[in-house]
Amino acid sequence: MKQFWCAVCFITSSLFYSTNTLAEAPTAAPGVLLQQMSQASQSLNYEFSFISVSKQGVDSLRFRHAVVEKHQLAQLLQMDGPRREIVQRDNEISFFEPGFEPFTLIGNHIVDSLPSIVYADFDHLSKFYDFISVGRTRVTDRSCEVVRVVARDGTRFGYVLWIDAATKLPLRADLLDRDGETLEQFRVISLIVDPQVQSLMKGLEKVNLPPQLAVPTTGASDFSWEVKWLPAGMIEVAHSNRTLPGINVPIETRLYSDGLFSFSVNIAQTDAVNSEHSIRTGRRTIHTLIRSNKEVTVVGELPPATAKRIADSVTFKVQP
Repeated sequence: MKQFWCAVCFITSSLFYSTNTLAEAPTAAPGVLLQQMSQASQSLNYEFSFISVSKQGVDSLRFRHAVVEKHQLAQLLQMDGPRREIVQRDNEISFFEPGFEPFTLIGNHIVDSLPSIVYADFDHLSKFYDFISVGRTRVTDRSCEVVRVVARDGTRFGYVLWIDAATKLPLRADLLDRDGETLEQFRVISLIVDPQVQSLMKGLEKVNLPPQLAVPTTGASDFSWEVKWLPAGMIEVAHSNRTLPGINVPIETRLYSDGLFSFSVNIAQTDAVNSEHSIRTGRRTIHTLIRSNKEVTVVGELPPATAKRIADSVTFKVQP
């Protein structure tokens, strides 16, 4: 009996020691962890299977990434239903989907079904967001660090990120609204980090990609309106003036981004009576305001209250 209790005490003390060791192990600052996550996602050779959960349902996907002779190669494949595939070779991103002609866009990384925060510029975001360490836990049977990303002015959504302690790759990302409700979730089911992924991806180096999609031309943009209020860090990144095909209605658009979330403000003439309404589907909100024969529509990754405040701040210059 004495030997039994000695064994129990030894096992208990061993577990207590290992638990404390895990809890007390030094942890990098949250901002450093986020930068390491972004760097690992673009430099390692890896493959993971994951699920993407949103209000529209659950998708099962596989993502591969490799660096072959300084070339960035990636593939995103939908695992269920019709084969939908996105491939990347350096800054060329090609889309293959049943029923549509394949096409190519120019970009730095694949973001469809992947959390865009993984590739964010965290030095820039640190001016407007707080990075908060939450502690350690396990995801996919791997030890990971948990970090929250919260807008200081409370006008945007936030993230909770689970970062693999060994590889610094993201294992889970929850997009939260201002009330803490989960809008979208990215969750890795299995992870492989291995140079063999290079051999699986090497064929993309010489494959013929589909032609680049032509971007519609826009008219001259001399807008008679401006947005008086924006969330901190939001800046105008593009603007356009074009006519919508089929209905022959000219639309003036300004696109804004803070490097993490983006939205557009669209202005059109209308004969409709003054009104206001808002629709939110997951991360996207559409807020429409009609006043003085102008239709103001804010579309993007914003809480409804923020979209409304932006629409209310639009002012029109007095015409001579």
